[in-house]
Amino acid sequence: MQQLLMIEDDARLAQMVGEYLERSGFTVTHALDAKAGMALLQDPQGGVPVDLLVLDLMLPDMDGLEVCRRVRAMPGEVGKVPVLMLTAKGDPMDRIVGLELGADDYLPKPFEPRELLARIRAILRRRSDGAAPAAKLLRFGSLEIDRDARTVTVAGQPAELTSYQFDLLIALAERAGRVLTRDQIMEAVRGRELEAFDRSIDVHMGRIRAAIEVDAKNPKRILTVRGVGYVFAKQQD
Repeated sequence: MQQLLMIEDDARLAQMVGEYLERSGFTVTHALDAKAGMALLQDPQGGVPVDLLVLDLMLPDMDGLEVCRRVRAMPGEVGKVPVLMLTAKGDPMDRIVGLELGADDYLPKPFEPRELLARIRAILRRRSDGAAPAAKLLRFGSLEIDRDARTVTVAGQPAELTSYQFDLLIALAERAGRVLTRDQIMEAVRGRELEAFDRSIDVHMGRIRAAIEVDAKNPKRILTVRGVGYVFAKQQD
């Protein structure tokens, strides 16, 4: 049974959503604030092996964006845990910043528990299906993508990507030389049918470039085709 950690200061909402998710086959652990939630993630003794983190943006002791940033800085698999951010704010910039900090998805409040469940399943499905029955390693010059380990290295150095960003990179690399629209990219990674928020793709592409390009402002691997989408270059360093 997959384990979810919810960091949410609204105890009533957390209980309602937690019960719904547990009826849907998940185990849910709840923390009322950032300190308690991060302790559960970090503590190897009393902590929980989290498969996905549901993180509220507005917490009493720490901004959810800062929590996301700190989680991504944690070592090992803990730092790679998928993050679904809940936000009560209507400003798209809050969502963009969350994605830039490493969140895999977001859901504005108020929301239907059924939509939250669908998004959670989509994120976990992308992670479990990430290793396709093809070559384990994809190599493009100094860039190496390991499907099974879900790791990326550039000149032997690890490149830090979220689960969703890894899937985006795989989708592009498998189709090297082919121009893909944003819709085609979202279709390739699956699970984004709930909302075609093009800007989120652009944000993630920026983060991927920052991780794998020598100069993210002058990319050589992931190229923008203006008015169309993106293409992964076949010929690289």
